[in-house]
Amino acid sequence: MHRKPVESTSLESVGYDAGSKVLQIEFDGDALYDYDNVPHDVYEGLMSASSHGKYFDRHIKGCYEYRRVR
Repeated sequence: MHRKPVESTSLESVGYDAGSKVLQIEFDGDALYDYDNVPHDVYEGLMSASSHGKYFDRHIKGCYEYRRVR
């Protein structure tokens, strides 16, 4: 999955697959996670947020099942 770099102190890059609704986030420190069944508007909100980390904490963390990729 192609990820786009983001300006954030906690997130490095973000990718999204609309077909499978998988949101992929690379965190500072090289950890990579997939979040399942994330609606496209949540991905768009994350990418357009003034603070990607705060948006993640409020709208994604604890809301979707996830798995560590690396």
